Amino acid sequence: MSIVRRFLRRRASLRWKIAALAAATACLVAAAVGVMVHLWTAQDIRGRAEARAFNAVYSATDVYRRTGALADGAELDPADLPTGLRHPADDNRHTAYDGRVAGNVGPSYWAAQRTGGPGSPVLAVQVNMGPELSNLPRLDVAMAVASLLALAVAAPLAGYAASLLARRLGRVAETAGRISSGDLDARTGPTKGRDEVAEIAATVDAMADSLGQRLRTERQFTADVAHELRTPVGGLLAAVDLLPDGETEDLIRARVRDLRGLVEDLLEISRLDAGAEQPLRARVPLGEVVREAVARTGFEAEVCVKEAESVETDPRRLERIVGNLVVNAHRHGAAPVLVSVEGRTVVVRDHGPGFPAELLREGPRRFRTGAAERGTGHGLGLTIAVGQARVLGAELSFGNAEDGGALATLRLPG
Repeated sequence: MSIVRRFLRRRASLRWKIAALAAATACLVAAAVGVMVHLWTAQDIRGRAEARAFNAVYSATDVYRRTGALADGAELDPADLPTGLRHPADDNRHTAYDGRVAGNVGPSYWAAQRTGGPGSPVLAVQVNMGPELSNLPRLDVAMAVASLLALAVAAPLAGYAASLLARRLGRVAETAGRISSGDLDARTGPTKGRDEVAEIAATVDAMADSLGQRLRTERQFTADVAHELRTPVGGLLAAVDLLPDGETEDLIRARVRDLRGLVEDLLEISRLDAGAEQPLRARVPLGEVVREAVARTGFEAEVCVKEAESVETDPRRLERIVGNLVVNAHRHGAAPVLVSVEGRTVVVRDHGPGFPAELLREGPRRFRTGAAERGTGHGLGLTIAVGQARVLGAELSFGNAEDGGALATLRLPG
């Protein structure tokens, strides 16, 4: 469940990050457009005011020269005329921006031209931009409202699009998780679109196909080897019986029995891998089954039964699991070995160096015993125990005690 919760948090984080990025992008675009519109509008107002003043002074000068009258609001040498226009160097028309504001007048654009030769009065026209510039704040507010409306629409759309992407990625992540948990038949299947997510899904499915084929080949090889070895090993056992009694016969018999045990373990693993094992359930007292399983191992172990329940399970497979855990504790751990039974839970503990970190992280692997201080072996005992627990629907977990030693915990289903 913790893996699922972490995945959901990551998926939600991705969705909100994309939505936040889209919202931030929309805000930046709106701000940039607003600034550009503001600057362009202000520049347009100034340009049109300058053109009006320039044309107005042309008309007013022509009228003044013909009739001596002032038209179009023209003035002769006005007091507010900017300094640069008071003494023009020639008789051409000139314009100047005046940023002063006096009452309702300003900022303004002035245009001026001499009415005659040098020393003649200067005729000037002032175009007030105040009314038009006063509309800029309203334009800014309108742009801000439009930006907020666009953001209100863009953010949910971005969140929805992000959720679709997160859902597609979630399918791929779920498939990869199932594959890593051992479900080699898990596939993402066809996904919509031809984007990177579809490529990732196709890659994960191809990886699952390749991995499944390799594991099937490995399992088939293991089963074939075990079957091929079974007959010669049986012949070896029969041949050993013909040897004369003595130290050599005992040594050879022990090695042949070890070889036969390895072959039987390989056959059992191949059946577990193929899913051919089916439990024969019966209601049995858990404590008694555990005691009998420990006794059959031939190793010493302290069995403590506390409020054990009667369970409906396959007693032979249960004995196999408990026996393998006890044997593993003696071979790879250290005495004393303690077996406790409480309710539907069986705990086997030794006082050795504990399970290696690799086993705790990845689980038991065949032909891999972990750290050297855990002893030697084929690494099949715990692998068989995990497979048999899976057949029973039980949970087998591994850990290390705080004060040292390995802990194997078997929890039977209700």
